[in-house]
Amino acid sequence: MSYLALAGLFLAPSVALAVLATWKRRLGRSWWKATTMTIGILVALTLVFDNLMIAADLFRYDAARLSGWRIGLAPIEDLAWPVAAGLLLPAVAALARRESER
Repeated sequence: MSYLALAGLFLAPSVALAVLATWKRRLGRSWWKATTMTIGILVALTLVFDNLMIAADLFRYDAARLSGWRIGLAPIEDLAWPVAAGLLLPAVAALARRESER
Protein backbone atom coordinates (compact mmCIF):
# COMPACT_ATOMS: atom_id res chain seq x y z
CA MET A 1 0.00 0.00 0.00
CA SER A 2 1.33 3.44 -0.88
CA TYR A 3 1.72 6.18 1.70
CA LEU A 4 -0.83 8.25 -0.23
CA ALA A 5 -3.44 5.45 -0.04
CA LEU A 6 -2.77 5.03 3.68
CA ALA A 7 -3.16 8.76 4.22
CA GLY A 8 -6.42 8.67 2.28
CA LEU A 9 -7.77 6.01 4.62
CA PHE A 10 -7.43 8.49 7.49
CA LEU A 11 -8.27 11.66 5.60
CA ALA A 12 -11.55 10.48 4.04
CA PRO A 13 -13.34 9.72 7.35
CA SER A 14 -12.10 13.01 8.81
CA VAL A 15 -13.56 14.96 5.89
CA ALA A 16 -16.81 12.99 6.13
CA LEU A 17 -17.11 13.66 9.86
CA ALA A 18 -16.44 17.38 9.35
CA VAL A 19 -19.19 17.51 6.71
CA LEU A 20 -21.54 15.62 9.03
CA ALA A 21 -20.76 17.98 11.92
CA THR A 22 -21.33 21.00 9.68
CA TRP A 23 -24.68 19.66 8.55
CA LYS A 24 -25.88 18.36 11.92
CA ARG A 25 -24.68 21.25 14.11
CA ARG A 26 -25.09 23.93 11.45
CA LEU A 27 -21.52 25.08 11.84
CA GLY A 28 -20.94 28.44 10.25
CA ARG A 29 -18.14 30.45 8.74
CA SER A 30 -16.47 31.16 12.06
CA TRP A 31 -16.05 27.43 12.77
CA TRP A 32 -14.63 26.82 9.31
CA LYS A 33 -12.38 29.87 9.54
CA ALA A 34 -10.94 28.69 12.87
CA THR A 35 -10.59 25.13 11.58
CA THR A 36 -8.85 26.31 8.41
CA MET A 37 -6.46 28.50 10.39
CA THR A 38 -5.68 25.58 12.69
CA ILE A 39 -5.00 23.29 9.74
CA GLY A 40 -2.75 25.94 8.16
CA ILE A 41 -0.68 26.24 11.33
CA LEU A 42 -0.45 22.44 11.72
CA VAL A 43 0.63 22.06 8.08
CA ALA A 44 3.28 24.77 8.45
CA LEU A 45 4.67 23.17 11.61
CA THR A 46 4.62 19.74 9.97
CA LEU A 47 6.58 21.05 7.00
CA VAL A 48 9.20 22.72 9.18
CA PHE A 49 9.75 19.83 11.54
CA ASP A 50 9.44 17.05 8.94
CA ASN A 51 12.11 18.74 6.85
CA LEU A 52 14.36 19.10 9.90
CA MET A 53 13.88 15.48 10.97
CA ILE A 54 14.44 14.14 7.45
CA ALA A 55 17.55 16.33 7.04
CA ALA A 56 18.85 14.96 10.36
CA ASP A 57 18.23 11.43 8.98
CA LEU A 58 15.96 10.48 11.88
CA PHE A 59 13.75 8.46 9.55
CA ARG A 60 13.42 7.44 5.92
CA TYR A 61 10.64 6.53 3.53
CA ASP A 62 10.41 3.68 1.07
CA ALA A 63 10.75 5.67 -2.16
CA ALA A 64 8.74 3.09 -4.10
CA ARG A 65 5.67 3.85 -1.96
CA LEU A 66 5.86 7.66 -2.25
CA SER A 67 4.01 9.72 -4.86
CA GLY A 68 7.20 11.62 -5.64
CA TRP A 69 5.87 15.07 -4.78
CA ARG A 70 7.84 16.84 -2.08
CA ILE A 71 7.94 20.17 -0.33
CA GLY A 72 11.57 20.48 0.56
CA LEU A 73 12.51 17.04 1.82
CA ALA A 74 9.05 16.20 3.15
CA PRO A 75 6.77 14.06 1.00
CA ILE A 76 3.35 15.51 0.26
CA GLU A 77 1.73 12.48 1.92
CA ASP A 78 2.87 13.76 5.32
CA LEU A 79 0.48 16.70 5.04
CA ALA A 80 -2.56 14.44 5.23
CA TRP A 81 -2.04 13.83 8.94
CA PRO A 82 -2.30 17.45 10.16
CA VAL A 83 -5.24 18.03 7.81
CA ALA A 84 -7.01 14.93 9.15
CA ALA A 85 -6.36 15.93 12.77
CA GLY A 86 -7.36 19.54 12.12
CA LEU A 87 -10.71 18.37 10.73
CA LEU A 88 -11.38 15.38 12.96
CA LEU A 89 -10.86 16.87 16.42
CA PRO A 90 -13.02 20.01 16.01
CA ALA A 91 -15.73 17.94 14.28
CA VAL A 92 -15.81 15.42 17.13
CA ALA A 93 -15.94 18.28 19.66
CA ALA A 94 -18.83 19.92 17.79
CA LEU A 95 -20.76 16.66 17.61
CA ALA A 96 -20.09 15.85 21.28
CA ARG A 97 -21.51 19.15 22.54
CA ARG A 98 -25.02 19.14 23.88
CA GLU A 99 -27.59 21.34 22.20
CA SER A 100 -27.75 23.54 25.31
CA GLU A 101 -24.00 24.25 25.11
CA ARG A 102 -24.17 25.85 21.68
